[in-house]
Amino acid sequence: MNHSVLVSTLAAAVIAGTPLVWASLGALLNERAGVLNLGVEGMMLLGACTAFLASHATGSAVVGLLAGALGGAGLATVHAVSSITLRANQIVSGLALTIFGSGLARYLGKPVEGTTITGKIGDLPVPGLRALPVLGPVLFDQDALVYLSWVACALAAFYLGRTRPGLNLRAVGDSPATADAMGIRVAATRYAHTLAGGALCGVGGAYLVLRVVSSWNQEGTTGGQGWIALALVVFAGWRPLLVIAGAYLFGLALRANFALQGEGVAIPAELLSMLPYLLTIVVLVVLSVTKRDGGAPQSLGRPFVRDER
Repeated sequence: MNHSVLVSTLAAAVIAGTPLVWASLGALLNERAGVLNLGVEGMMLLGACTAFLASHATGSAVVGLLAGALGGAGLATVHAVSSITLRANQIVSGLALTIFGSGLARYLGKPVEGTTITGKIGDLPVPGLRALPVLGPVLFDQDALVYLSWVACALAAFYLGRTRPGLNLRAVGDSPATADAMGIRVAATRYAHTLAGGALCGVGGAYLVLRVVSSWNQEGTTGGQGWIALALVVFAGWRPLLVIAGAYLFGLALRANFALQGEGVAIPAELLSMLPYLLTIVVLVVLSVTKRDGGAPQSLGRPFVRDER
């Protein structure tokens, strides 16, 4: 693989990994609060659909992003009510949201199926840094959402490790009964971070239609990336900064298909397109075999009932 192809592939991997950064960060916040969210795929799809519709109607990528965040947060609200207030099984609730979100996105997006979007996210090169060898075109000739994803992960890491609300969040995820005894509002904390996480998942879906693809296609817009995002949270050990590296690794697997085909590698395209999903399976198997929990919240997926503490 020559130098120019390698650089362009790495740059494309950053773009392909950015939706995973946003969605994984959203799922991480959910799970740090003790709420298991298997509805990421549905939230990404609904976020992508609402972003496309809003951007298509207004011609503005910013409006599209806001609509995508609201779409994801709206679906997350259903999950919050179901799993926190009604104390439903969080696995069942998440899977139901994926099915519901996919169906709703299909219904809302049917009138614009195959339509090309007008308001897309454009490049925002960083002066000076874009001229750096290799790193310049790979990291600093990207768009604003790429740079903001780095800031968001850094802020999340600082929030979780250095602020009182972040420490309260970790306490709620590890031992909600203890957190409640300390005066922390468990339900409010879980609600806030479930909705915030849903909004970030919606942003991930919005980025897909506003940057990665140019038309709405419910069947292939997310392509199962919501499930990869869930695996990525485990891969990163529930640590925001490692989410970036993991997302770009999966992004490289997503783009390797096109790069290797372009180089004439004699591997069937169907097998190459399986790379990110094979990587997901390998990561989960390795983590399972090594029995490494990676810092998973101890009360993940368990509803909190004050009278039963």
